[in-house]
Amino acid sequence: MIKIYHNPRCKKSREGLAIIENSERPFEIIKYVEHTLSKEDIRAILDILKIPPTDLIRKGEAVWKEHYKGKELSENEVIEAMVKHPKLIERPIVINNNKGIIGRPPENIKSIL
Repeated sequence: MIKIYHNPRCKKSREGLAIIENSERPFEIIKYVEHTLSKEDIRAILDILKIPPTDLIRKGEAVWKEHYKGKELSENEVIEAMVKHPKLIERPIVINNNKGIIGRPPENIKSIL
């Protein structure tokens, strides 16, 4: 089943959700800002995406700039930042079986449907 890690307040995330809805395939919406992801959840996503934790960070977010930017952080510290501040996580993230993609731009999602 397709999973979308979704933030309804984000335009790109809403566009990504529309692409999935139009595919008429079953999917699950995970509103990760409301239901915080665990370290294990984030590690599993990173493993599927095959990226380091810093590539999943929204570096333009105020909380990143104020608390983390310019600091030498371990992978674990970056993951802990995402758990503590879920708004830092890039969105949308779409997982289909063992394939995943960050939907930026949202059209990228079509490649794994």
